Amino acid sequence: MTGRLDRWERMLERQMAAAPYVLLVISTVLSLLTGGNPWITLGLTALAAAWMRFMPRGVAGGAVYVAGLVVLIGALCTQGVWFASFFGFTGFLHSWQYLKGKWRLAGVGATAAISVVAYGGGPPGPTPSSIFTYLFFTAAIVAGVSLFSFVGEVTAERSDERRRMVTRLEEAMRENAGLQAQLLVQAREAGVLDERQRMAAEIHDTLAQGLTGIITQLQAAKQAEDWRRHVDNAVRLARESLAEARRSVHAVGPGQLEAAPLPEALEDVVTRWGELNGVRADFTVTGTVRPMHPEVEETLLRTAQEALANAAKHAGASRVGLTLSYMEDTITLDVRDDGAGFDPERVREAGGFGLTAMRKRVSRLAGTLEIESEPGSGTAISASVPAVARA
Repeated sequence: MTGRLDRWERMLERQMAAAPYVLLVISTVLSLLTGGNPWITLGLTALAAAWMRFMPRGVAGGAVYVAGLVVLIGALCTQGVWFASFFGFTGFLHSWQYLKGKWRLAGVGATAAISVVAYGGGPPGPTPSSIFTYLFFTAAIVAGVSLFSFVGEVTAERSDERRRMVTRLEEAMRENAGLQAQLLVQAREAGVLDERQRMAAEIHDTLAQGLTGIITQLQAAKQAEDWRRHVDNAVRLARESLAEARRSVHAVGPGQLEAAPLPEALEDVVTRWGELNGVRADFTVTGTVRPMHPEVEETLLRTAQEALANAAKHAGASRVGLTLSYMEDTITLDVRDDGAGFDPERVREAGGFGLTAMRKRVSRLAGTLEIESEPGSGTAISASVPAVARA
């Protein structure tokens, strides 16, 4: 639509540029056909055409151009009224186009006065009625030309304003396209970073914890008479870690949650952890158990595994307790131990990956993770996430 209007505007500009010459030719032909002096008419016509073609029309030359054009129109009108009927419109158009302010009315008025004299066959008589009639028609022509020229000027200004607005909109669209491309690149990079963080967390929660358990069992086997049990535990941990690693690569949820609901999966994790580490581990469920969204259950399960792994590696606890609480809007997992404890601020400054990964997992679901611990006073970890039911 915009391209078609632009073509029409360019075509109209070409027609307006050619119109004075067409009107001059028409006036000349009609004047010659009705008995005008051919040499004078053709000479004045050529002079008018050259004046319109070559005379400068800038800010300084506009007044000179219009003044010369009005004089030529007056001279041509002496050769025939047809110049007032057709070519005279050029004086109106160019006076309004190339003059400013009150000078526009002066140019239009001079052209109108010449046209009325040509229509009347000569200057008005000395009688009041002739003078009044002459002034009336001149004023009417000036008023009509000024009104239509002003309307055309307003329309042209509106058109220029719309053109500028379209240009600004096109620039804004190009800028938006660039911003969109930049956002796509940033989103792609953010997706890659998020996937890397997910893989790092999954590796930490599966391979790292599994390898830690295997090392612990093999170290115990070296010091115990019943070494076969520890070796069997290490082999089982290796197989489970391999299976979890494959699930992590394919972004599949933990195997425990596929075989049982969250409370049963947590109870199984707690029981096996207690058997492997020789530590009393208790598990309690409160509230009404109901299926949660897979990401909610996976987050709580991974948080429990990480908390138990940290208790096994660092706490030296003799007792660990886990409580899963189902509430109306949230579901909370509390992990407590009576171990050595630690300074949370120092661990945060050191950038411990396990606690950082737990916090990121919980924050991804708009949840909160609270850690309370002091050296020698045990540790309490509480993870709360929205209770988003399974679809």
